[in-house]
Amino acid sequence: MSGAAIPLAEQPQETSAPVIDPEPAPSAAAWYLIFVLTLAYTASFVDRQVLNLLVAPLKADFGLSDTRLSLLQGLAFTAAYILFSPLFGRLADTGSRKRILIGGAMLWSLGTSLCGLARGYWQLFFARAAVGGAEASITPAAWSIIADSFPTRMIPRAFSIFLMGPYIGGGIALIFGGLLLEAAQGWDLAAVPYLGALRPWQVVFLVAGLPGVLIALMMLRIREPIRKLAPRDGAQMPFAQVWRTFADRRDFYGNFYAGMASLVIVLYAFPAWMPAMLMRRFGASAATVGVQYGVAVLVTGSIGVLAGPVIAGWMQRRGYIDALMRVPFFAALALIPISFALALVPSYEMAIAVATLASFTYSLPQALASSGLQMVTPNRMRGISSSVYVFVASVMGLGAAPTLVALLTDHVFADERSVGLSLSVTCAIASAASAFFVSRALKGYRRVLALQ
Repeated sequence: MSGAAIPLAEQPQETSAPVIDPEPAPSAAAWYLIFVLTLAYTASFVDRQVLNLLVAPLKADFGLSDTRLSLLQGLAFTAAYILFSPLFGRLADTGSRKRILIGGAMLWSLGTSLCGLARGYWQLFFARAAVGGAEASITPAAWSIIADSFPTRMIPRAFSIFLMGPYIGGGIALIFGGLLLEAAQGWDLAAVPYLGALRPWQVVFLVAGLPGVLIALMMLRIREPIRKLAPRDGAQMPFAQVWRTFADRRDFYGNFYAGMASLVIVLYAFPAWMPAMLMRRFGASAATVGVQYGVAVLVTGSIGVLAGPVIAGWMQRRGYIDALMRVPFFAALALIPISFALALVPSYEMAIAVATLASFTYSLPQALASSGLQMVTPNRMRGISSSVYVFVASVMGLGAAPTLVALLTDHVFADERSVGLSLSVTCAIASAASAFFVSRALKGYRRVLALQ
């Protein structure tokens, strides 16, 4: 018996080695990454949603119907977003995610500023398209880099922080957009070169485009992490293998994409048309709606997206391995009666209360869905799987949601004061569809988890 073995024989009680966590705690660089990415995502949503509070002045200046205006909210942004999402998804799988994020932030900030310089409908349309194309960069690059920067057990928490961005950004767009719009109406810029002829809504766009440039500079300090669970030789996953993975797991991917795309309709339809509903039906001012609804979106949306991982963790400890998909299912079910309630509200205060409850509920599953998708997807196709998610969510949420509501208002109810009813019907149907598809995705999700 060797000398090294003697102490083991003399201490039989030590029968196993201590358990060592194979994944260390996140580094300071990882937390800085989340901080900057959350700022970037927040700024991107300010840029894309500030237009929602400018409905009235844009309609007045350009003589637009709700349907034509919805094309600025939806199609102009979404067409470019969809076109560039697969490109950025593939680049995120094969290249530097840091460079993608920096370039994207600079470009969407420029596009937002160009919206403020638009002199006609089509100039504004194409400037919005520039914003959409550039913002397609953030989701695939950010999701991939986050998943590689944090230990597996903390990925849902990291995503919940990052996904506060839409609610903080949407709230800021409403709060400060409304206040800035009201303030700009009293400004005398006649003596200021280039700015003297601008309308107040144009000033709002110009100001909204500034933060993204500063955030892009902050991104210079983030680190590109090593790709976890990727081939050691750094080889790319061939498209044929990517396709086979999607096909082999279609019971999860197909239903997941359909279910979450339907839920995203609710997420985008409420912020797009709730301000108009409150102003048209109850006579509220843009500043009042911006502050009150903006605070509601910011607070309850942030709470919801942070609460999602807490609820899922509680369910996982009780044996529900599919908790990351089960919570979205229950959230979609709850949104059906919430959406119908919007059609019945008798007062401004009740409408705000329903919108607040909806904001919490549709934000609850967002971090969980993103985390679940990353966890069951091979590393070298995480970017493309995220871009497919962005694609289908953009078609339905960014593209279809504002226009579906507008079409009902213009051509079914034929009364712009009925926008609340249009919003209610659209969101209730979308929530029911989401519950149906996510329930079907649950079985596929459990099967794929078992293969990991």
